[in-house]
Amino acid sequence: MAHLDVDKYDSIEPLPALFAGLRASGRRLDLFTFMQIMPDTAPKYSWHMEWDNLAILPVTTYEYWWNHQIRSYPRNRARQAEKKGVTLQEVPFDDALAEGIWDVYNETKVRQGRRNFHYGKDLATVRRESATFPDRSVFIGAFFEGKLIGFAKLVIDLTRTQAGLMSIAAMVRHRDKATTNALLARAVRACADRRIPWLMYQNMVYGNKDFDGMAHFKQINGFEQVRLPRYYIPLTPLGNFALRYGLHRKWIDQLPKSVAAKLRHVRNAWYSRKLPSETGAS
Repeated sequence: MAHLDVDKYDSIEPLPALFAGLRASGRRLDLFTFMQIMPDTAPKYSWHMEWDNLAILPVTTYEYWWNHQIRSYPRNRARQAEKKGVTLQEVPFDDALAEGIWDVYNETKVRQGRRNFHYGKDLATVRRESATFPDRSVFIGAFFEGKLIGFAKLVIDLTRTQAGLMSIAAMVRHRDKATTNALLARAVRACADRRIPWLMYQNMVYGNKDFDGMAHFKQINGFEQVRLPRYYIPLTPLGNFALRYGLHRKWIDQLPKSVAAKLRHVRNAWYSRKLPSETGAS
């Protein structure tokens, strides 16, 4: 199943030439999927559609978000970084930032009970993967005693209607400084300053997962779950077959919620035992 790199970050116009190019690419592509983004919440096309969701924050001004869209707890957490000596600023993407991101990624093998996908990547790989969409990316760095301890990457869509949090990460050893909260607050300010009305923080929920800790974090910071159309377009007979019998969905999402939750718990426990964090991450 194929999707564009800008999936969730840009709306696309699914022209016939796009599908012809995918079929002629020489790669095994059976299904193509794409998603509408804000503010297009109503289905626009006649292809097979299923509802997906994103965590969306409506942005007017930073002050309105601070005073009316969040409560005292996330405000206090966002203040904590500054009180403990963390400074935040928009930074250019250069070799120094790439090396700092590499340090953040390689701090621990496990994050939030799951295997850290970026752990072990070499500096060149991290630099290449972080450098996407250079003309419309905003990088925010969190620094403590002159060292990068966290960062966020925003990607702005072509119409400047939505900015998506493509990456946000902070060092676990500095968890007492609430770095992620401060980075998120600075991301809201970046959108408000640029008059971008929507900030997207990936999905609010994934598949058949229940509302979890990450979704709660997004919610208390003002994000709302918005349902948006996702389309699936078969490119081959096998793609038609897969779509007809639901094979385009992850197998775990087709299990009962209680069973899937138990399997995720077992997976997280296994990662925590087999890939222990040098910093105590869990």
